[in-house]
Amino acid sequence: MPLALLALAIGAFGIGTTEFVIMGLLPEVAGDFGVSIPTAGFLVTGYALGVMFGAPLMTVLGTKVPRKRMLMLLMGLFIVGNLLSAVAPTFSVMLIGRVVASLAHGAFFGIGSVVAADLVAPDRKAGAIAMMFTGLTVANVVGVPLGTLIGQSAGWRVTFTAVAALGVLGLAGIAKLVPDMPRPEGVRLRHELAAFKNVQVLLAMLMTVLGFGGVFAAITYIAPMMTHVAGFADGSVTWLLVLFGLGMVVGNLVGGRFADRALMPMLYVSLGALAVVLALFTVTAHNKIAAAVTITLIGALGFASVPPLQKRVLDQAHGAPTLASAVNIGAFNMGNALSAWLGGLVISAGLGYTAPNWVGAVLAAAALLLAILSAALERRADSPATVEAEPVQSSKQRAPVHN
Repeated sequence: MPLALLALAIGAFGIGTTEFVIMGLLPEVAGDFGVSIPTAGFLVTGYALGVMFGAPLMTVLGTKVPRKRMLMLLMGLFIVGNLLSAVAPTFSVMLIGRVVASLAHGAFFGIGSVVAADLVAPDRKAGAIAMMFTGLTVANVVGVPLGTLIGQSAGWRVTFTAVAALGVLGLAGIAKLVPDMPRPEGVRLRHELAAFKNVQVLLAMLMTVLGFGGVFAAITYIAPMMTHVAGFADGSVTWLLVLFGLGMVVGNLVGGRFADRALMPMLYVSLGALAVVLALFTVTAHNKIAAAVTITLIGALGFASVPPLQKRVLDQAHGAPTLASAVNIGAFNMGNALSAWLGGLVISAGLGYTAPNWVGAVLAAAALLLAILSAALERRADSPATVEAEPVQSSKQRAPVHN
């Protein structure tokens, strides 16, 4: 794999850290600014909304900018946002800093996926995408726990300063290692938008929303589930999330490797197994060891679907994949928001802390059905009956030439 992928992975590590580390620092931030925990939670919501809307916005603004330069500009925006959060004098200013940083998130992964795929041979594209996303998964294993520890001991402002420093490192890596990759000639915004007329692109994005939503239906409520149902101490939740992150790392690499060999079968296996494991989590959540194993499997199976889903969008939006790739990153966050809302509904309805697992299982199963439908439509479009007429016509057109 090219060294340029390391630079992209470093940027992804910083982005993944800043996205999730705030969840462990909400009490400290709320205390410093004199706001309630629910109010401080807007720092999470604001970031997610920024990713959803920022992905297409920043990608559209960058349609006339070479991809390497756009990646550098996005990392600069990420650095500014985190520095603004680190020095924010008021809660409102910190919220602005979070939104500014989030604007870089979707476009970075969207454009970065296209760049990563272009750096390698066609049969290694999913593996290259997975390598970049490894930075995001490792952030959940190393960056988030370490950032939380630093924030709790030295202050949350130090954490965001350190994240900004990671952004500087990623920016330097991109400038040094990523080759100049000018925007393909002839590709305009209307070409990028035309990709959304392709039903296969839309199906892939819907699979992203439902499949990854299945993961976060369970993980969003992992703390009350593990403390009230499994019987873990509050302090154990951090290490359970580390297990989830380790599963993400392994699943991401395995998904990238096998997606290059058999993309759709990889989706069938990962989404089908994810639906089963989430359903079983309603039972295994009552046992500490079984719960820990299940959490690891959810991380592995959930992220095993990420490289094939991202590559599926790139393949189906061929010729103008940048905007579609970035919007698909927003689809992951849409899935997170949807599943968290649905999980909260079933808990509020009195169905218990394990009820979100059923929500996740249904979402993952729905994503599997969409994958099967997508493949069936593709086979139908490629069937001999569909393409037979064109070769016949061509042979008739060539007949006078042979005579």
